[in-house]
Amino acid sequence: MTVRVGLVGAGGVGARHARTLAGFDDVELVGLADAVPGAADALAAALGVPVLDSVEQLLRARPDAVWLCVPPFAHGDLELAVTAAGLPFFVEKPLAADLAVAERVAEAVTAAGLPTATGYHWRHLDTVARARDELTGRTPRLVSVTWQDKVPPPAWWSSTALGGGQVVEQVTHVLDLARVLAGEVDEVQAIAAPSSAPDRDVADATAAVLRFTSGAVGTLAATCALPARGGAGIDVAADGLLLQLTETSLRITGADGVREAAPSVDARTAVDRAFVDVLTGRPAPAGLVDHAEALRTHRLAWAVAEAARTGAPVRPRP
Repeated sequence: MTVRVGLVGAGGVGARHARTLAGFDDVELVGLADAVPGAADALAAALGVPVLDSVEQLLRARPDAVWLCVPPFAHGDLELAVTAAGLPFFVEKPLAADLAVAERVAEAVTAAGLPTATGYHWRHLDTVARARDELTGRTPRLVSVTWQDKVPPPAWWSSTALGGGQVVEQVTHVLDLARVLAGEVDEVQAIAAPSSAPDRDVADATAAVLRFTSGAVGTLAATCALPARGGAGIDVAADGLLLQLTETSLRITGADGVREAAPSVDARTAVDRAFVDVLTGRPAPAGLVDHAEALRTHRLAWAVAEAARTGAPVRPRP
């Protein structure tokens, strides 16, 4: 079976997804669309795919599914249009620059009963599965989430209204793993260091304390004020075990010594492959994160951002 796919968004992330999808034998890219005139031309030419002027034109091409690879502020109407057309969709994270739009889309998706997938590609790492297995039968006690980075180049990223801020747009990846490895979070407290740049309202740094339903406690430390990326990951201390996980490594420290592993999976390819498999009738891979599951992580990231903004504890919506 060949899946006919349309893709919206020809920026860096959209281009990566387009090239990945074009490399699958069972996928046909039927068209690329971008809100910026001419933005998709070079990519479409390289892939031999037509450029379509609008989402409406893309939907008229009758794809089997749509990939939405747009900035945070552009979410909402796109998902609703695709859902109204009765089409499954893949959407990049974060689900929106705020919470209200993500909730509105979730209601429509639930009502339509459509298959969905999201860009939480870390979940497809085999090292994440191994970390989860290592924690079986153990109670997490302390969770440490970090993201040390520079300001990404897109202009929208420097605006909280457009991009959601660093926690919502970037740290959401690692907060998602905190949920996977230690369970849900009941309450968040946070503070932020204001931006030191006149053209950016995104905080230079955010620190937070998380209280998990399991009884574990956690910390979050994030900054975008560096000249280059420093690293991102999550540490989980459980009974007799310490896990240190990044996108490229896993370190396990226990009574039997230290073990290290690197992923054998290209998660950025696997995240697309997983949804194509679903669309062709195969079982959903364990790492696939649908819109409803991604919304739980988005609520947590939004809670951290709100706690930092208001100075008051915030309980993520269950």
